[in-house]
Amino acid sequence: MTRRTATSIGFIAVLLWALLALFTIGTAPIPPFQLNAMTFAIGGTIGLIWVASTNGWSRLRVVPLHVYLIGTLGLFGYHALYFSALRLAPVAEASLIAYLWPLFIVLFSSLLPGERINALHILGALIAFLGAALLVAPRDGAFTGGLGLILAGLCALTWSSYSVLSRSFGKVPTDSVAVFCILTALLSVPMHLAFEQTQWPAQPLGWIAVLLLGTGPVGLAFYVWDVGVKAGDIQLLGVASYAAPLLSTLILVLVGVAEASLTLLLAAAFIAGGAGLAAFGSARAQRSAPR
Repeated sequence: MTRRTATSIGFIAVLLWALLALFTIGTAPIPPFQLNAMTFAIGGTIGLIWVASTNGWSRLRVVPLHVYLIGTLGLFGYHALYFSALRLAPVAEASLIAYLWPLFIVLFSSLLPGERINALHILGALIAFLGAALLVAPRDGAFTGGLGLILAGLCALTWSSYSVLSRSFGKVPTDSVAVFCILTALLSVPMHLAFEQTQWPAQPLGWIAVLLLGTGPVGLAFYVWDVGVKAGDIQLLGVASYAAPLLSTLILVLVGVAEASLTLLLAAAFIAGGAGLAAFGSARAQRSAPR
């Protein structure tokens, strides 16, 4: 597989993640942990079918246990927080704050050995957080969806931390993502039984949303992203991921779930623009680094 092909495959994940908020809303009233279990079971099953068809069981046996642990906690933690945030806060606002993870990935990666944070990183962070501030600023003297917005911020931190840690697992086969998904589904079951009441979609459209969520944003996206970041142009993919919040917001507006308010549009522009500026700072630092 060429570098260009792998990068193109990774781009598919960005498009699929732009649909995450829309499909999640369509699955209401399923509670978060139940939704985690259902969708990751679908995504994991897709992966296991691939593993079986390519005789990949031997590849899975050599993956270290700590890789499975980190992968499972990353997927489970992020989506449990994300689904909860979208249930407790306005959809577009929670989705945009959750999409601070590309910026956090750039900033956290800059703290790794051999990397430095420069002025563009700091400026990008300030601009992106200005966008987040626009979303959580009090309206009429009170915060809207406070707990949900806090959970959205935590899920951004969870996914960015997981992604940075994953950089050290470059030789781990993509097949392992199927195990991450299955273990995430299994871990979600006792959490659902302990803290939630089981609910099912009232309309066929809800079941379709579950299926689409499990096969796309919570399924195929993780596999193609893994291929892209391991064999493609990871810098280019990182910049592309900053388009996801804008695409997600545009989709929500087009289907009538969110209103195209000036505040929402400004926040989207600040978050995506600040993250992109930070990514440019990383690219420039790499070009100027001693060879």
